[in-house]
Amino acid sequence: MKNHKYIGLQNNIKNIKFNLFSYQHKTSKNILILIFLLLFKIVTIAQVAGCNDPLALNYNANATENNGSCSYNSTTITVKSSTALDASIKETSGLLEWNGYLYTHNDGVDTNLYKLDKNTGAILKSIPLPSIQNMDWEEISQDDSYIYIGDFGNNYSGNRTDLKIYKILKSTLESSPQIEIINFSYSNQTDFSTKTNNKTDFDCEAFVVTKNEILLFTKQWLSEKTSVYSLPKNAGTYVANLQTTLDVSGLITGATLKENLRLITLCGYSNPVQPFVFLIYDYKDNSFSTANKRKINISLPYHQIEAISTNNGLDYNVTNESLSIFTQKLHQFSLEQYLGNYLKSLSLRNASTKNNIPILFPNPAGSEIHIGNIDLINTDFEIVSLNGEIVQKGKLKGTTIIISDLEKGVYLIKFIDQFQVYKIIKK
Repeated sequence: MKNHKYIGLQNNIKNIKFNLFSYQHKTSKNILILIFLLLFKIVTIAQVAGCNDPLALNYNANATENNGSCSYNSTTITVKSSTALDASIKETSGLLEWNGYLYTHNDGVDTNLYKLDKNTGAILKSIPLPSIQNMDWEEISQDDSYIYIGDFGNNYSGNRTDLKIYKILKSTLESSPQIEIINFSYSNQTDFSTKTNNKTDFDCEAFVVTKNEILLFTKQWLSEKTSVYSLPKNAGTYVANLQTTLDVSGLITGATLKENLRLITLCGYSNPVQPFVFLIYDYKDNSFSTANKRKINISLPYHQIEAISTNNGLDYNVTNESLSIFTQKLHQFSLEQYLGNYLKSLSLRNASTKNNIPILFPNPAGSEIHIGNIDLINTDFEIVSLNGEIVQKGKLKGTTIIISDLEKGVYLIKFIDQFQVYKIIKK
């Protein structure tokens, strides 16, 4: 005979276990959902798209991801120096900075490269490039191993079918230059009928060489825009593929690249011969749709700026060809005012990404401490004394925390949802 009380007790225990399991299961599920929502919220916060350039009119302090929407006031820079160039390079059309020297060339017939003193513009050496022609050399660029010269000027009739880039091994330049040829055509040019002078959008005077490809920037006489085309760096015959078109409201004549800084600087002029630079920076993977784009006039009216170079992204050299009473010159100016903060912040972003930790500086700190990881913007933080007291807390609105009210000493700072605590010293 079964003991009904015992059986009832067993059933009660089973019910309790089942209810407990059900409760634990629901609780675990709720915790997982809560974690997911928190993570979703964090990711959402970390990916606020907008204009993140403090110099822009529409700067968004909460933006952590640039979306290319920045707009700027019109502005003009003044050159620091202008130096006359020798008459033999009165048609200077490209400019390259390499090993502490400048290199330039003329835009027709002459097949020499000219090595210049960076400060005085004096010609130090004329370097002949044998067995090639200069139909219309318009630009010079480089990568680690090669110099590239663009023979693709096409303003005369707009229908050239022999566009090319010469590729010269650097180590042979001043001895016996080894030269290869990259031939190309434009992917969207189908009309090759003869045009009148300066009436085509398939002229080109600017290109840069990246680690993986060549990017052409056209000089569009009709639309006053520039189209960006890409083609391989290897010798051969190719179709240059259209990537995008930028509204520069002028004619692009030169380009220089600092790939590690994600910075391309174009030069050109608008009517009536007002020279300018056009900055493209803070982009990803050569996609310029999310880049900051800013046009800055140069205080050299009626100087036809044809070429540009930089060694550090801040200090620039440009040359103008001879035009009327304005003879050929080398000009130097700084863009520190416009790019200095960007390059500093980029350096911090790169360092924090590489180390996968936020960088706190200066440390020891005085009245404020800076955070080098922009992904932490909008994250809650706590500053704790060594005795465990929370002395300051808040939400990181930018990349600076004011700590002027703290007493001198050692503190720990924790970013909520981070798994590490960082030591700071208030001096």
